[in-house]
Amino acid sequence: MSTTQAEQGTELEHERNDGWSIDDRCLNCNIARQLAPGMIAYKEGGEYGGLSTVIRQPETEADVEKMYLAAHACPTRSIHPPADRWDGDSDPYPKALDEEGVVLLCGHASPQTYGATSYLVRRPDGTAMMIDTPRWRPALARRYEARVGKVTDVLITHLDHVAHARTYADAFGARLWIHEGDLHSLPSADHIIRGTEPVEIGPGVMAHPFPGHTAGSTLFIADEKYCFTGDAFFWSNSQATLEVAHSVVYQSIRTLAESVARGAEELTFEWVLPGHGDLHHLPADAER
Repeated sequence: MSTTQAEQGTELEHERNDGWSIDDRCLNCNIARQLAPGMIAYKEGGEYGGLSTVIRQPETEADVEKMYLAAHACPTRSIHPPADRWDGDSDPYPKALDEEGVVLLCGHASPQTYGATSYLVRRPDGTAMMIDTPRWRPALARRYEARVGKVTDVLITHLDHVAHARTYADAFGARLWIHEGDLHSLPSADHIIRGTEPVEIGPGVMAHPFPGHTAGSTLFIADEKYCFTGDAFFWSNSQATLEVAHSVVYQSIRTLAESVARGAEELTFEWVLPGHGDLHHLPADAER
């Protein structure tokens, strides 16, 4: 039995047919839509303005791989293959972001972070860091370290992504980081980022306080290339630009605007890697 099967528990009724389907537990977290574009899209009229549905069945092996990517990332385990057949090797995570393999997607998003995407970033010395956290499973912790090596640090971008952070940090024997502005959500953190100046987490990895979405929102930038934004901003495929989610700013939209203006002058990166929203490769010299 696969990890996904074991974790599904009692399933809600959903449409059963010879194809892929999505049941009504969908959170509208967007993770499936970004991992299987063109096959999973908005279902109009959902409770939150449009949940996810399968709009096209996979036609190629690459399509099937994308559907399994979405299924094993879904926080509510709402995505089902035909007849709920789960091959033992269908779980691709952790999944390398690109051919360089520096950043890997953790998959297995947690409903306690509303399906936020979490990441592993490899370091040249053979260790790795985790940015935000997937759902907690001991087997996942073992799998991640087997793939990327010793995880030395768990970096939390902001207060509503703290679920499982302490548990993963303890399992890895890793240092747990958060900004002082959101420390009340994770008082057991080992290292506290203070103020608004950048802080070096380790060689090549910088924390950039970016208040606005929350008081303690922090960007983590690795190698001046990979920018882990939490929910401070994200790429919008539909608008083909960087965006902020005005409707879920918990601190101050004015403060967030100030952070964005400062970041446009000071930050260098190529990859936009948010908790929610679309991932995107943006050349470092492109206008943001």
